[in-house]
Amino acid sequence: MTRPPIVVVMGVSGSGKSTVAKRLAQKLGWLFQEGDDLHPPANIAKMSAGLPLNDADRIPWLAAIANWIETEAFQGRPAIITCSGLKRVYRDFLRRDRCFVRLVFLDGPEPLIAGRVAARKGHFMPPDLLQSQFDDLEPPAPDEGVLFIPIDQPLDAQVDEIKSALTALH
Repeated sequence: MTRPPIVVVMGVSGSGKSTVAKRLAQKLGWLFQEGDDLHPPANIAKMSAGLPLNDADRIPWLAAIANWIETEAFQGRPAIITCSGLKRVYRDFLRRDRCFVRLVFLDGPEPLIAGRVAARKGHFMPPDLLQSQFDDLEPPAPDEGVLFIPIDQPLDAQVDEIKSALTALH
């Protein structure tokens, strides 16, 4: 059975994952899931307290995202989900035996992203945790087949570039 594509929009906090993923889902008519909503309450409490997550904290969250991906694929629905995907091992876990998963990495300079994080309101992750994400970040390697999207271009240009790349794959 051929599975529909599931797109994982990745990047550090403030890279625009939610904004880009929502707009892409609207343009394609696909289901959208905010990956942060799948964090266990303990993770949200930890980040809200200004403490960075470690690998052990991320395991149940990544498992929830992988479960969501499997559920949507089984239902035959193309979909988009956000996930920081900071390390290769996390990305490999999400793609494991799932050739229908497409990874999109929102890439940009630290000062631009830091400015965005400082300006946003109401997010559980405080701006001073951004550096911990950059410290953990292992940018995708060429052999991972990840689509890199520069975030210093307009939102619609980012979305159109992703949409074009997805169309080319099918």
